[in-house]
Amino acid sequence: MAFPRLTGILLHPTSLPSRGGIGDFGPAAYEFLDFLASARQGLWQVLPLGPPANGNSPYSSTSAFAGNPLLVSLERLAKCGWIDGAQVNELPNSAGPIDYEQVQERKLPLLDEAAGKFLDSAPASARSRFERFRSENEWWLEDFVLYDALRNRYGKQSWNTWPLELARRDSKALQTARTELASEMAARRVIQFFFYEQWRALRVYCAQKSIRVVGDIAIFVDYDSADVWANQELFRLKDDLEPEAVSGVPPDAFSATGQRWGNPLYDWTALRAQGYKWWVQRLRWATQTCDFIRLDHFRGFAQFWEIPASEPTAINGRWVDGPRDELFNKLREELGGLPFFAEDLGYITPDVYELRERHQIPGMAVLQFGFGDTGAHIYLPHRLTADRVVYTGTHDNDTTLGWWNSSATDYERRAAEAYVGHCEDGINWAFIRAAQASVASFSVFPLQDALGLGSEARLNTPSVMTGNYLWRCQPGSLTHELAERLANLAEVTDRLPQPVSVPPREDFVA
Repeated sequence: MAFPRLTGILLHPTSLPSRGGIGDFGPAAYEFLDFLASARQGLWQVLPLGPPANGNSPYSSTSAFAGNPLLVSLERLAKCGWIDGAQVNELPNSAGPIDYEQVQERKLPLLDEAAGKFLDSAPASARSRFERFRSENEWWLEDFVLYDALRNRYGKQSWNTWPLELARRDSKALQTARTELASEMAARRVIQFFFYEQWRALRVYCAQKSIRVVGDIAIFVDYDSADVWANQELFRLKDDLEPEAVSGVPPDAFSATGQRWGNPLYDWTALRAQGYKWWVQRLRWATQTCDFIRLDHFRGFAQFWEIPASEPTAINGRWVDGPRDELFNKLREELGGLPFFAEDLGYITPDVYELRERHQIPGMAVLQFGFGDTGAHIYLPHRLTADRVVYTGTHDNDTTLGWWNSSATDYERRAAEAYVGHCEDGINWAFIRAAQASVASFSVFPLQDALGLGSEARLNTPSVMTGNYLWRCQPGSLTHELAERLANLAEVTDRLPQPVSVPPREDFVA
């Protein structure tokens, strides 16, 4: 699929300076979109938006379809009358690092209260929108709300530790659970409705501002998820319900033991037998909630690293063929197009590039990776083509200024200065200009790079288990001067926003 020539900013909603200790879909999100529009940016890239499973990572989620309740704006709920505004005003209004435990303790009870009020007193128009949402999404929503209520009942323990009849989804046990947990399930349905009402409202605002949203899909899902619990036959599980094999990547220059991610592997034979229905549903849902989708770990669709679940590391794994063309042919047939681009970084074999190119799926390039040995030069602007999405760095990188000051080698610094020259305004701006001037279709940079922030603003450090996804943008940092600078760069590099089809006006009720 040919992508338009655009530029944009990577900022996960949790990093917005919203009230309540975490970024959300409230006023700060609209202020950010106003800034993007004034900066002539045509893209907003987010990370996965699902509810967290283990830790704070958006890439570890209890559902491939549900939304993270912490992203629901209490301010918008108050404005719509579902919660008392005084309770919202009592929440902290600082934009310091996220304390997830504290945020959950403060925010989740208020969301439950708002859901209860909605169920008790929603007028006909609001209830009609809710019932339509419930009906259209029943195929994933009912499994998720039951799973989430059961998970809460059993102390957030993985579903395989629940009573056996529930873990194995005995129909009588499930019906009993639905009866006993009816009120909890009802509240969770409404919270998901709140999430998607607010996200759709943001999408409409984006369209009005000629901004397209770039989403993100992790190839694997968590074992402790509604997806695996509800679709056990689609995953490689043993008779005792434990994974037979798990995901990861083999040892490389960065890790002598590789990376053992631990996600259960798909049973691609079973998926093929059902016409890849689950994957079609997943990516259709993704394309309905975002304009473009980044496919994380694209290599896994060609070949994936299979690790026996009993192995403590990724060393003793093997490469196994994935679904390759068959899946993407089916997706094109069902979706009518493939608005995806591939995370194809690191060591990638020719067959992966060939798969991507056959289906006209753009790949990625990261400038921070381009100044090592000559093999790294594939990420530099002079080696790029239009079927690329170029980044200064991603959510997994240090900020460009942090990289320059802390982890870049002397060789990389010399190479970078030889390439972009000495930069009075910082290496971050040199990289932004180089990315913008390239022939890549999309040019994207984290907001931290535009703000000239160092390692203190790094969002995530792979393989480090704590201290990630905590950074938040400070109020007042999105200045008119910064917007003007970005707008001028977008204009001279021919990356001005292109009109987006604006959906019909909707009277959102959350």
